[in-house]
Amino acid sequence: MTAMTQPLPAAIPPLVVGPYTFRSRLLVGTGKYPDMPTMQAALAESGADVITVAVRRANLAGAQAGKTLYDFIDRAKYQLLPNTAGCFTAEDALRTARLGRELGISDMVKLEVLADHQTLLPHPTQTLEACRVLASEGFTVLVYTSDDPVLAKELESAGAAAVMPAGAPIGSGLGVLNRNNMAIILERATVPIIIDAGVGTASDVTIAMELGAHGVLLNTGIAGAQDPVRMARAMRHALEAGWWAAGAGRIAKRRYANASSPTSGLIAAGGGVPGE
Repeated sequence: MTAMTQPLPAAIPPLVVGPYTFRSRLLVGTGKYPDMPTMQAALAESGADVITVAVRRANLAGAQAGKTLYDFIDRAKYQLLPNTAGCFTAEDALRTARLGRELGISDMVKLEVLADHQTLLPHPTQTLEACRVLASEGFTVLVYTSDDPVLAKELESAGAAAVMPAGAPIGSGLGVLNRNNMAIILERATVPIIIDAGVGTASDVTIAMELGAHGVLLNTGIAGAQDPVRMARAMRHALEAGWWAAGAGRIAKRRYANASSPTSGLIAAGGGVPGE
């Protein structure tokens, strides 16, 4: 069988991160929703089976008195990915990750060590230090980083199970700004690359997957939409479209037109060849 006659797989292959296997390659956050029922409906529409929870805010996120975020999440349906959101030092991130494991959330962690409050960009050396320690302690570390190809390789060497370069600043909705750097990161990676942060709409997810990303993590793009449930469905289909397109072999880009129908040997209405 040639490649063109090979039967297509029934579904996109699962995402494998360390010892974990996930059916969906879309990872979705749980913050910023207008209310908990909307969050529940959006998570269901996204098709995600991994959802992120901020360890620091989990006990404060309940929309109803006496309830926490966990009361609105079906633990049998979703794999929780605790994150160290809001941490600005390696020490703080380590403490938060260990707390998440002690609370029984997961030994998988999304590591974030931010550099400042204005940009929310990752601190490179503090992130690298925290990644190395958590990996040595047996955590499955998915690490949020910038789109720096050198730092991405350093984080792999430090034991990251997945590297998560930002497409754009957190919550900006700008999409993947530096496609060249992202392509270099993907080309050199030996662990899954999950593009994280900056997604504004479905086309951003498709672009990320067409670049070759192994998955996409997003929150604000869904939670901040006027209709989060509708947007969640769009994100799910966008990821699938991007994955299929990435493996299809797109046509080369050209400066000028290239007709899809033959333009030579045609008979004009007057009986001659066009142009005669």
